[in-house]
Amino acid sequence: MWERFSFYGMKALLFFYVTKHHQFSDREAFLLLGTYGGLAYAMPVLGGLAADRWLGLRRAVVLGAVLLCAGHLAMAWEGTPATEVNGLRVQDTAALQVFYLALALIITGVGLLKPAISTLVGQLYREDDPRRDAGFTWFYMGINLGAFSAALLCGYLGETWGWRYGFGLAGLGMALGLLTFLRGRRHFAGRGGMPSGRRAPPAAVVAGLTLLVVALIWPLLQLHLTLLDTLTLSATEAVALVAAGVLLAWWGRFVLRECTPAERGRMVLLMVLIAVSTVYWGLYEQSYGSWNAFADRAMNRHALGIEWNASQLGALGAVFIFLLAPLFAWLWPWLDRRRRNPSDALKFVLALACAGLSMGVLAWASTHPQANGLAPLWGLVLAYLVMEVGELMLSPIGLSAVTRLSVARVAGLMMGVWFLASAFGEMLAGRLGTLAALERDATLTPAALLAHYGSVFTTFMWIGLGAALLLLLTLPLLQRLRAAGATTDRPPVLPAG
Repeated sequence: MWERFSFYGMKALLFFYVTKHHQFSDREAFLLLGTYGGLAYAMPVLGGLAADRWLGLRRAVVLGAVLLCAGHLAMAWEGTPATEVNGLRVQDTAALQVFYLALALIITGVGLLKPAISTLVGQLYREDDPRRDAGFTWFYMGINLGAFSAALLCGYLGETWGWRYGFGLAGLGMALGLLTFLRGRRHFAGRGGMPSGRRAPPAAVVAGLTLLVVALIWPLLQLHLTLLDTLTLSATEAVALVAAGVLLAWWGRFVLRECTPAERGRMVLLMVLIAVSTVYWGLYEQSYGSWNAFADRAMNRHALGIEWNASQLGALGAVFIFLLAPLFAWLWPWLDRRRRNPSDALKFVLALACAGLSMGVLAWASTHPQANGLAPLWGLVLAYLVMEVGELMLSPIGLSAVTRLSVARVAGLMMGVWFLASAFGEMLAGRLGTLAALERDATLTPAALLAHYGSVFTTFMWIGLGAALLLLLTLPLLQRLRAAGATTDRPPVLPAG
């Protein structure tokens, strides 16, 4: 909860901070969001490997939390606001470098913490325990409790009192998270320690390697690589594509040479689900980009007697998780007892359809403004409701599937691969977000803004629905893969009882 409080507290403010304080253009801001999010979700591949082979899960969590504390607190130094002189943008370069360094610390910390903490949850259940999906749903609800409070509190402080107060509160939340984990380690009953047969590496070696990773990410956030005349990739995207190719080659070799037929069926099914999740996250992450811009510029945000900041409206997603998570936690075991529980693949189909429909809701709201010419707030509320229904059918189910379908000896690494798919989703979100970008000096009427965003959201709607249809057509093949991996030949994660 506290780790997500810090992460989403910062993320709720990021688009507004860089566009209003440092005067980034929309395009620059959307691409930065994609680059930052992509790295934050790609690094768990290395973090999962480090936890599996060298650090152990608990040490990886602690080290990641320390880096997150440092990164979020560094964000509190905002420097001098950017100005425009003779038509040229003048920015505080020192403050920008501290900003990029803070992002590098956060990215490295997330890379260590995310796969380790999720794998620890999986180790609390036997492999065949029907409560596993429900357990991950409760875990997910805790995540969203942090996201909800962060959007309201950090969003309010950042936009009303000053950016440093919002970012500083996010750092304080991470410090509380670290304290909570350290005080509660006894509840893991020895799980998540050092890998079997390995000794903890020297602290100096761990610190040195960690700082090296931060030093490599720092400039990577700022570099760009141009390929041909029509294709522009950030350095991050280029590195991610190369890493994905290497990972896919390793995965293919591992599945073909080291897996039994039952394990092979499970691993292939898992990789298909991981790949499909990329599209969902590319649409979902618009809630931190194009949705934020739409709410800030073209929506009536007055409700319950309060004029809400656009960053605070991000709390709507967590509100619906609170309301829906208990229902879904009850629903899956209930359906399973009646042998009507949808397959993981069918749940992913429904999730993609929900992502597309949520965009359709916003497109409809854009064409039905209120008397003041702005889009109604209820449109965003309904869009979040539909999107979160999809999230609960994909994200906790995906986390559970990774711990259930992975071969035990690479479970941490496969959790990292799951987050790598989220990384590609983040980068896809940044690229899709550029479709909604406006020029920095653009002054459009509310009607022109609604027409612009309505067209963009319609495009996003067809992307989601089209992806859902394609996956639906592959269900027969995926069902055969599921049947091939139905019998397992590995021991349960925990002994009986």
